Amino acid sequence: MTSPNRHKMALLTWAVVYPMITLLLAVLEPALGTMPMPLRTLLLSALMVPAMVYVVLPFATARLNGWLSGTPSR
Repeated sequence: MTSPNRHKMALLTWAVVYPMITLLLAVLEPALGTMPMPLRTLLLSALMVPAMVYVVLPFATARLNGWLSGTPSR
């Protein structure tokens, strides 16, 4: 198995992190808007990191494995 190209993996990570941050901020802003920014950041990261590690990135890397490794997908 070929390991993913680092540059492509960085691009994929950014491509899924950016919309996820935007979505979470839009959804949570009404409830968290009055909290201090460090606390909002703590809550956002507590939701984002597990979602990225266990759901979003495994899904995205499985779908784009051929592109990431430079081999044709089957």
